[in-house]
Amino acid sequence: MSFDELLSQQKQRKNTRGRRSIEPPREPAAVRGKRVKRASATSKEVVAGKENRRKPVPIQKRDEPSVPVVLGSPDPTLLAVMYALLGFGLVMVYSASAVFADRMYHDAHAVIRTQLMHAVLAGSAAWIVGHYGDYRWLRRFTYPMLAITLLMLIATVAGYAKVTNGAARWLAIGSWFRIQPAEFAKLVVICWLADSLAKKREQIRSLSIGFVPHAVGALLIAGLCVRQPDFGSAAMIILLLFVMLFVAGAPLGYLIGFGLLLGGVGTAIFRMANYRLDRIKAFEWQYKEFAQFKANNYQLFESQLSFGAGGIRGVGLGNSHQKLMYLPEAHTDFISSIVAEELGLLGFSAMLIAFGYLVYRGIRTGLRCPDVYGTYLCIGISLFIGMQAFTNLAVACGVVPTKGLVLPFISFGGSSLLVNCCAVGLLSNVSRIQRADTLDTPSPRPAPATRAVGGVS
Repeated sequence: MSFDELLSQQKQRKNTRGRRSIEPPREPAAVRGKRVKRASATSKEVVAGKENRRKPVPIQKRDEPSVPVVLGSPDPTLLAVMYALLGFGLVMVYSASAVFADRMYHDAHAVIRTQLMHAVLAGSAAWIVGHYGDYRWLRRFTYPMLAITLLMLIATVAGYAKVTNGAARWLAIGSWFRIQPAEFAKLVVICWLADSLAKKREQIRSLSIGFVPHAVGALLIAGLCVRQPDFGSAAMIILLLFVMLFVAGAPLGYLIGFGLLLGGVGTAIFRMANYRLDRIKAFEWQYKEFAQFKANNYQLFESQLSFGAGGIRGVGLGNSHQKLMYLPEAHTDFISSIVAEELGLLGFSAMLIAFGYLVYRGIRTGLRCPDVYGTYLCIGISLFIGMQAFTNLAVACGVVPTKGLVLPFISFGGSSLLVNCCAVGLLSNVSRIQRADTLDTPSPRPAPATRAVGGVS
């Protein structure tokens, strides 16, 4: 073989080696066909993804939790404080009503026996509401409950109520069962406002959608309460309306204007009834003319005597003098005066701390709830209990004019006790809801300390 032939063979080998290093090996036809199909499918998915990105993403409702939630165990503190106040109320009702029951019914245990049955029923209802079911199911029955409450209030105004002390506030079923619709109306209004404000959260600043419907509905219920007459329940419903609208973010100008309008209407309602004007005058006389104050507001005068006689430590449980037929309604609206007289400032302050802690835990539960409806519900119920307690204690002390509102969990009464206990049960039920991503999440372990190479760490 000549030198030229060897040189040409060597060049051919170098060219072949270069093509093998640059070009990838050829695949069989079957494998190459599958790769082409897979590439075309991938390109179609990419195009479809671009098209999906152009489509609007469905927006989640603002009143629903934005995170997955589960139902856990309820907050034990809420029911514990409620049962403590309930037991304390039974003791104080018996202490304040024994002489009254013996004089009126010839049985010293008549009032406490009835209150004990009310407490067992209300406490059981609170436990069932707090530990079973889901409070979000309540939204389905909001408007049926509202309709039933309106029918009961209309029945009281229409003449089907039992008149007691000049007020037609109770519906009697048989000879042993009585119900006060105004007490249930307060809780039903809270549930209705929480549901409606959660649905209209995005339109709460609208006058025609976010403000007027809620104001008209609350005014309708409050007007039926005034017709009974029950001005205290009507005022409480209006206060709940203001509080929940403010929490939901209603414009402050609407609230101020509505408040001024209601101030004028309230003044006209006061002038329509002479006994309401007499209460205002008697409240003013305690700072001006003591003799007229004692003669015209005897109940408040005796209540203030109870506070003064109690001192720091009180006269002792069961040793009150004002309950000996001196202080009217000692076991109902003015039971806080008996508490101050028998247990003194220390016992009265302990009761205040219990109410304050219950309101704090309720608001805390609402702020931690991922559901907007649950937040509104908790804040409304907590402030409802707090405002009732504050108003009753302020009346007994003479800070505000006399108005008949019971002290929650303490005063005698079946309807108010059942409503307040069920309200705390709802707070306990809301406390069961928890974020799923916060459960059973082990804390990350710290990284092990590393020693620097060639030096001291």
